[in-house]
Amino acid sequence: MPYPLDAAAVRSWCGLALEALGRERERIDAINVYPVADGDTGTNLYLTLESAARAVEAAFDGHTSAGTAPCLADAIGAMAHGALIGARGNSGTIVAQLLRGMTEVLAAGDGSAGALRQALRRAAASTYEAVAHPVEGTVLTVATAAADAAEQAAAGAAGGGGAAEVARAAHEGARTALQATPGQLAVLGRAGVVDAGGCGLVALLGALADALSGEVSATPVAVRADAPLPEAAGCEVADRAAAGRGDPEGPAFEVIYLLEAEDAAVARLRTRLDGLGDSLVVVGGDGLWNVHVHVDDAGAAVEAGIEAGRPYRVRITHFGGVTRAKEPAMTARAVVAVVPGAGLAGLCAEAGATPVAVRPGEPPASGELVQAIRQAHAREVMLLPNDADLRHTAAAAAEQARTEGVRVALIPTRSAVQGIAALAVHEPGRSFDEDVVAMTAAAGATRYAELAIAERQSWTMAGVCQAGDVLGLIDGDVVVIGSDLTRIAMAVLDRMLSAGGEMVTLVLGADAPDGLAERLERHVRARHLAVDTVVYEGGQHAAPLLIGVE
Repeated sequence: MPYPLDAAAVRSWCGLALEALGRERERIDAINVYPVADGDTGTNLYLTLESAARAVEAAFDGHTSAGTAPCLADAIGAMAHGALIGARGNSGTIVAQLLRGMTEVLAAGDGSAGALRQALRRAAASTYEAVAHPVEGTVLTVATAAADAAEQAAAGAAGGGGAAEVARAAHEGARTALQATPGQLAVLGRAGVVDAGGCGLVALLGALADALSGEVSATPVAVRADAPLPEAAGCEVADRAAAGRGDPEGPAFEVIYLLEAEDAAVARLRTRLDGLGDSLVVVGGDGLWNVHVHVDDAGAAVEAGIEAGRPYRVRITHFGGVTRAKEPAMTARAVVAVVPGAGLAGLCAEAGATPVAVRPGEPPASGELVQAIRQAHAREVMLLPNDADLRHTAAAAAEQARTEGVRVALIPTRSAVQGIAALAVHEPGRSFDEDVVAMTAAAGATRYAELAIAERQSWTMAGVCQAGDVLGLIDGDVVVIGSDLTRIAMAVLDRMLSAGGEMVTLVLGADAPDGLAERLERHVRARHLAVDTVVYEGGQHAAPLLIGVE
């Protein structure tokens, strides 16, 4: 019996979509050859929908607590928002925009067949708007075909299956279009596979049809082309990727971040990023955006975001040398580092590490660290938590990764400055154990401090502080309290350097006052001869200044 398109149906859709993508994830990963053959499209789509499903459940829980029931607008809005903030990879970002397009129509609360038809059409159009250079034979083509099929079915749906009939027609239209993608995109034809992102969209639309019809089908999506080209067998992934990008080398990094910015700034950002790389997708609106781009200069992509607004949850993935179709080539060793700011994320990426950028109050879960370890595609991984409070989370992630066959060493870094010191001595050419010892020793030899702003009155080791006071912390303990940030920073530096030191590292936060670094450099030169100072723009929001002394 068909079900109405309401909040309950959206909740069911999320659950069924997760089940479908969970079944198809490995198969979709295996055919991922465009735009980069990095074997993670299925995983990225699953994680994107997982975030969407969590948001929908949170919306239901919130209404239950308030003694009300969510409406269609609440549920579909939560689904779109959850997908936006959790979007992974090129296809996940596009699917987030597709859901946002549907929300623009369904937020009116009309779950009729006609409204679903309009929602699917708006969804398809919005994906083209989000992609800088749309390519046919991809998820964009499949979305358009689904909208076309829904259009044809909607006219006769009012007296029949209603929205369920439209959803089923959209699913079948998408399946048909998916099988045609190898003939539209050369890289797919050479490999003899359909588009991976389109495959995920077919699974998503199938889940919607099942949610509305009440007839659950677990039929797998066909991932092989009906008639692959004879030379497709044994085709190297690097060759396939070049066919899709038009560039034999291709960008080295995938950069993704959430961005709080105004529309005008985002328009300028699109132009800037389009000149830096390819596979540019910018989705969102109403002040919150998800930015995805492939570039060689990850730092420049993050800096562009800083100029446009406030980037956070920055994820930078190094593609590395991919040489096989079903599984990205494993590198010998990699570093995964948790960092508190966009600038530090770019710095780590330039040094060859995989950064996991976080914003204040939102520490990464162990699952996110495990995913970062997987994306490093390395047999051996050095994990830098860079926060004393993350030691248990990082340990759990390391243990999980070890069960998957990755040799993981947890370097006990308690601050980003210790992470910088450890990364500076990292040497993949050494034996694993020697590298662990060297990085651990470098981190241990770096005393760390930070300046913070007190949020409330409280007792500290240095006395009572009031809300708004500047706190100087050394090795996690408050040692000085005052009102002038520069004076507190100088006092902290003097205390740290009284025990000796050769190098001072200053990491400036997003709210650091202008000229702070120059004043502190002059202070160190004047008071502590033969001590060098290096300054980084960290971009962290929790602390206006991080200090390291080696």
